[in-house]
Amino acid sequence: MMRLALRTLRYRMSGFVATFVAVVFGTAIVMACGGLMETGIRSNVEPQRLAAPTFVLTGKQSHLRPGAEDATPLPERVGVPVDLLPRIRSTQGVTSAVGDYTFTAITPNTTEGHNWSSAVLAPYHLSSGHAPRSGQVVVSSGKVGQQLTFLVNGEPRTFTISGTAKGPEGHAFFSDGDAERLVRNPGRFADIGVQVAPGTDLDGVREQLEKLGDLTVAAGVDRGLAEHPDAESHRTALIAIAGSFGGIATMTMMFVVASTLALAAQHREREFALLRGIGTTPGQVRRMILGEALLVCLPAVVLGCLPGIFLGRFLFTQLGEHGVASPVVEFSQGWIPFAAGAGAAVLAAVGAALIAARKSARIRPVEALAEASLQRKWFSWIRLFFGLIALGGGLALLIVTATVMSGPLAASTAGPSVLCWAIGVALLGPFWTKAVLAFWRWPVQALTRVNGRLAIRNLSARSVALSAAVVPVMLAVGISTANLYMQTTQVHASSEAFTRDLRADGVLVSDAGLSARLLQQVRAVPGVASASAYVRSMGAVDDPRNAPFDEDGAPVVGVDAQGADGTAPVRLTAGSLTGLTGLTAAVPESMASKTGRGVGSDITMTLGDGTTVKLRVVATFAAERGYETIILPASLVAAHTTDGLTRQMLVRAAPGADIRPALAKLAAAHPGVQVADRSALVATNVEDLQTQAWVNYMLVGMLIAYTAVSVVNTLVSTTLRRRREFALQRLTGSTRFQVLRMLTTESTLVTLIGITLGTAVALACLLPFSSKVSGSAIPTGPAWIYLAIAGAAAVLTFGSTLVPATAALRHSPTQPSTTD
Repeated sequence: MMRLALRTLRYRMSGFVATFVAVVFGTAIVMACGGLMETGIRSNVEPQRLAAPTFVLTGKQSHLRPGAEDATPLPERVGVPVDLLPRIRSTQGVTSAVGDYTFTAITPNTTEGHNWSSAVLAPYHLSSGHAPRSGQVVVSSGKVGQQLTFLVNGEPRTFTISGTAKGPEGHAFFSDGDAERLVRNPGRFADIGVQVAPGTDLDGVREQLEKLGDLTVAAGVDRGLAEHPDAESHRTALIAIAGSFGGIATMTMMFVVASTLALAAQHREREFALLRGIGTTPGQVRRMILGEALLVCLPAVVLGCLPGIFLGRFLFTQLGEHGVASPVVEFSQGWIPFAAGAGAAVLAAVGAALIAARKSARIRPVEALAEASLQRKWFSWIRLFFGLIALGGGLALLIVTATVMSGPLAASTAGPSVLCWAIGVALLGPFWTKAVLAFWRWPVQALTRVNGRLAIRNLSARSVALSAAVVPVMLAVGISTANLYMQTTQVHASSEAFTRDLRADGVLVSDAGLSARLLQQVRAVPGVASASAYVRSMGAVDDPRNAPFDEDGAPVVGVDAQGADGTAPVRLTAGSLTGLTGLTAAVPESMASKTGRGVGSDITMTLGDGTTVKLRVVATFAAERGYETIILPASLVAAHTTDGLTRQMLVRAAPGADIRPALAKLAAAHPGVQVADRSALVATNVEDLQTQAWVNYMLVGMLIAYTAVSVVNTLVSTTLRRRREFALQRLTGSTRFQVLRMLTTESTLVTLIGITLGTAVALACLLPFSSKVSGSAIPTGPAWIYLAIAGAAAVLTFGSTLVPATAALRHSPTQPSTTD
């Protein structure tokens, strides 16, 4: 039978092109996602500034809340307590241990400052001059004796270059005393480099070091994560993106490959009937179909691996440029992504071949001839079972989204529901296609008259073939519409929740930080009613009853103490922010009511760098569900961030006052400070959502392109298989133009049915999601997105039908077809 399969492929190559193309593109996409997943898991960062020590010790970047099962990630650098350094040095096998202070120190050529004693961790070597003393600095380039001004904590500070050292660029080294004064938290090193004596049991030393406290001991390539802590924070996001998109891409690929292979087998029912009529056994038919599938699939998998390599690297580069992945991480794509992509493609092809072979092998020859002529049979109990299971899953997720989830969390159930609805509709495609066709047939027939009646009768008689053409259109419209409008709705809802209480008229921003002295100067500007530092971070509420916050952490906003005319973006319901100093907090009213922690009570929090503090509640405020934050003093939040900087300052003008010129003049006197309007603050607040939206747009775009390949493959294949029908129509008196008009009407119906079903699938996801996120069941977003998706579906459908039909109609109707 394999010899027969080879001959079949030779003479019916066009029938398997759709499957071949689907496998190539599917393998590439799944392989690319596998590469992103492997890159996130490995997170290989080659150490540079910390390349010399055997081990690099950092603080543990997670916190396990009392009573919680999962640890909360800590976004800020935790650091290592200074008092641990003597104990580390006394550990058996350790020859030296050096603590590293790291702080922001900005010049045109530098971004970070360190203590000079940590220079040996690179190691740096003096190429000129001498080690720095008080008031001096060593940099990678410059002249000894030259004055150099750094922006440290928002303040300009001038140092004298005492020497230059060769090593990684962008770092400046100050005397140990100056570094201790400049760093915001001198009680913690950013990391500690440990050198171990040659021949020492490294595993034994590692175990001893880990027992000293909540430390992470990194060796080898993992030392780079200590040097670039942002790479670790991006790790989870990259894994989540690769996992979710890879799962969707894998399921889509398996469905598309299965549908194209099943369609190819469906078009050959007459051939299988002939084989059965001359004595071929069901087992031989099954082996032939399975052999054909493997002969098509295996070369396609090999070919798909090549673009998969470049696609994975391209996606990682794009994610790095948009802040989703760390650009210092090395892209990794080993044999596991290859196996995942190839395995998913082969599994889809083999599964589809077995399903198609089961039907073709069991059918009787006479029944097969009838089935081939009209292709009426589609129903099976297996298909019904899995179709109802998928629809039931979609309904369950819809109910959970509408009743349990709130705010941004609604996306975790609304997103998977799209796939459930789409798969359920696709498995029961002929039923849904007939139902929607009954709705569209009358207006289309009224507008197209004779051609419409002929097209509708054709489609009604060929309901299974119609469903095969409609399903890819439904997938493209449903999945893309749901995912894109979920992002636009969530970004809009987050902006609305933030701006509803935003009372600032202007914002001062600086990447180098804003000093407390500048804040006093802003407050003294005529017309300024209020000014406050503004700092954002994440923390964890250490209370089992800490609703509405969970293991993902609690967003923390730092502002200064202020009165009723202040700039804090909150609507107070009890208490006041005038006492927001020291260890105090303002909490959402929902949290206070559920935990009994109102004004005057105490809460325990772990801040972003792992520091646990006990806070007194001085106020409660109203907050949209799902967008709650905790308000703390700005100085407290800034002191427990990685760089310790205040990068934004909110300013509110007195009624009728124009403070922008005065603020611009004040900003011009401070290097790096800029004046922006409140839109800059809103953009910062939704920055993560905008990045997530961009990622979703890019990945959904790839899925749309892949489903577009399926649309083209299916419709071209279906149209070419109808050449005998077109010839018969022309022999009975129809002209080429009349046949094309009939096909145009059919394409219109296919487009309308596909868009209708895709829209229904998208709405089943979007309506509950939007009602929980924004309070309105109508999704938010520009209408052109939906129009563009519908237009693209129409162009693909018409082009994939009319172009091959036009080519087929160029031949004489009496000319025999080599594939019929």
